Amino acid sequence: QVRLVESGGGLVHTGESVRLSCYASGPTFSRQGVGWFRQSSGGQREFVASINFRGGYTDYSDFVKGRSAISRDDGEKMATVSLQIDSLKPEDTAVYYCAAGVVGHDPREYYWWGQGTQVTVSS
Repeated sequence: QVRLVESGGGLVHTGESVRLSCYASGPTFSRQGVGWFRQSSGGQREFVASINFRGGYTDYSDFVKGRSAISRDDGEKMATVSLQIDSLKPEDTAVYYCAAGVVGHDPREYYWWGQGTQVTVSS
């Protein structure tokens, strides 16, 4: 079982940065990859970025590639997976979710999900 809690969302202005954190706990978390997804109002959940269980492989969607960085820090009892997005645009407005499982672009590849954190980018 894995428990995920996101934080770091809020209201930001166009061009600013946001750093989202996903705090993970559970006996199997260290063996799981982690992905960040986002879902805008009325939209589908879409892949943003992922990192594998060892942290050596990262993947980004085209719309954040070059302005985003994902990282993970696995502690003894809790791990933190961070996602920073720079040069934010109004179209980045969405609820951002972290998820644990087999890294990929399909939400169905992930078994556990956090509750999400809202990021709103004002123009």
